[in-house]
Amino acid sequence: MLTRLKNAKDISIFESVGQKSRNPTHKGLLRESRVGPEMSPNSEFPITVTYRGHSEVEESPIRQPRISPDQDKWDSLCNKKESIELFEHVSLMTLDSIMKSAFSYESNCQTDNDNTYIRAVYELSLLTNMRIRTFPYHNNLIFHLSPHGFRFRRACRIAHLHTARVIDERKKLLQTEEVMEKLKQKRHPDFLDILLCAKDEKGQGLSDEDIRAEVDTFMFEGHDTTASGISWIFYCMAQHPEHQQKCREEIREVLGKRDSLEWEDLSKIPYTTMCIKESLRLYPPVPSVARELAKPITFHDGRCLPAGCIVSLNIYCMHRNPKVWKDPEVFDPHRFSAENSADRHSHAYVPFSAGPRNCIGQNFAMNELKVAVALALKRFVVLPDPSKPPLKLPQLILRSKNGIHVYLKKAS
Repeated sequence: MLTRLKNAKDISIFESVGQKSRNPTHKGLLRESRVGPEMSPNSEFPITVTYRGHSEVEESPIRQPRISPDQDKWDSLCNKKESIELFEHVSLMTLDSIMKSAFSYESNCQTDNDNTYIRAVYELSLLTNMRIRTFPYHNNLIFHLSPHGFRFRRACRIAHLHTARVIDERKKLLQTEEVMEKLKQKRHPDFLDILLCAKDEKGQGLSDEDIRAEVDTFMFEGHDTTASGISWIFYCMAQHPEHQQKCREEIREVLGKRDSLEWEDLSKIPYTTMCIKESLRLYPPVPSVARELAKPITFHDGRCLPAGCIVSLNIYCMHRNPKVWKDPEVFDPHRFSAENSADRHSHAYVPFSAGPRNCIGQNFAMNELKVAVALALKRFVVLPDPSKPPLKLPQLILRSKNGIHVYLKKAS
């Protein structure tokens, strides 16, 4: 049984479902993590890292500035007479960021126009969405024997090989005493280092399969959703040059002649933050989520649903609910000023979902969005291409069927 929810009062039910509720679209990927509160206090890295935020990992000062456009590449894009398709370039940028920030892995993926991992992730998103929407494919055997099942397994192999390579290279580095000594002195170890060094109360570490599953989840969700968010933000900025210019002035006032952001800078760009939030309202990177209920629930109007029922939340529609948002189709960053947000239902705006199964890295993602937008708008002006309006394509990630096309020029 599938029930679709669009009401802010109804989504609050996710808060009471509990930690054991399951996300049916991510079975096998999102599981209870052993790197959490249950870690032994005597473990080598006694850091609380849970699926409710990875707070310690996200607060590291080196995490937030490590996303930036490759200067030579983006400068060359300014010289093009035709518009550029943003999603491809931004996806490479966010993958580069997650590799550096969470895994200490230096890659050249921003200049790699034929990145097999990016293509595999796109294929997995497409095929997973197709499987959800095609009833016969809910049967494992039918899907396995289908051409789409073959494509899915091939894309999985490519993604897993990429993940395995990152893990193996880090493992080899951690075998050297010099690297281990530096790691012990770091206040904020990388996400991968935490996984590799974590031990439970019996001294057992995570298995290779466990580590790969955690890294797969963080890498997949850490770059593709952020790429969607950044691409749609740039689209909104192109459509609304007056807001773009106001953001640029704010960013330049904070940064001055600097080309990078410090941690404290992130709280000094409130107007840019409001523009980012408004873009996430109109174009949430994950347009819908689903939960399999672990226990019966009762909605605010008295209706009930039994345990085992799959509840789908349409975030895209909820963010455009005219009962909550005045003129919901209008881009208005002032919706997110302190005074306008004060009386709004806490679940009216959920770009990162809500409850115990919310986005595992929402703070990391929000900081990434701020840094990417700030560094890009400081140097570039984003202009619309009226001949190629995006055709929204809601899959696991909100994409555009024909891409997101804009013009870039150097900011004066």
